[in-house]
Amino acid sequence: MVILATKAVKSLKKKNKDGEHGTSVDSAFHRMRDLIVQGRMAPGTWIVEGDLCDHLQMSRTPVRGALYLLQREGYVLEHRNGRKSRMIVAPVTKEDAGDLYSIIGRIEGLAGRRAAELPADERQKLAAELKQANNRLGQIAQERSIGGPEIFDLDHRFHRILVDAGSGPRLSALHGAIEPQTERYWRLYASSIINELHVSVEEHEEIIAALLSGDADRLERALVVNWENGCQRLAKVIDIFGERGSW
Repeated sequence: MVILATKAVKSLKKKNKDGEHGTSVDSAFHRMRDLIVQGRMAPGTWIVEGDLCDHLQMSRTPVRGALYLLQREGYVLEHRNGRKSRMIVAPVTKEDAGDLYSIIGRIEGLAGRRAAELPADERQKLAAELKQANNRLGQIAQERSIGGPEIFDLDHRFHRILVDAGSGPRLSALHGAIEPQTERYWRLYASSIINELHVSVEEHEEIIAALLSGDADRLERALVVNWENGCQRLAKVIDIFGERGSW
């Protein structure tokens, strides 16, 4: 179950009279989450609190608060061995990816419905931005010349354009909570799906066509299908390279 980081941070702030401490927990949470999402804290890695404090140049109190939030969000897990327990960076698994991709697909589908209801001139402007990103992805798929980072950035930009256009505050908050967890999988495996990138490009073309037509049902369905198929492509890669960090 996904719990919004912002709510958890606010809860910690209320419990602590020192607002500065709350800000430190917030900062530590986001910095540690970025390290995990970007793969700099690898799946399955043991978390050494002292090393984290040294790296972040922070005291143990905000780091412990951040670890609590990260555990609630599913980024870190408590691993027990007899009476001892240690925190580890959560592994990446097909089951977890399936849940995440299913959730974000439906959230973006709802955003797509709203985007489809925008005036025609706004939809045309959005479509032009989407085409620019997707054309570059198509070029990469054809040339197979660039690895994961640019593929991820372009795909992220493509989806973010639609989400920003069709999301209200609540939908944006939900998307913001789940997106970094999905990003973790995308960043780890993006360079390995190059052989099927052209399929994703074709799915993006259907998303653009649905937007231009102003068909909310079609656009929602196209977004959900893109994420569901993306999960299947990811599952094939995980089968080859393994579930990283699993014990």
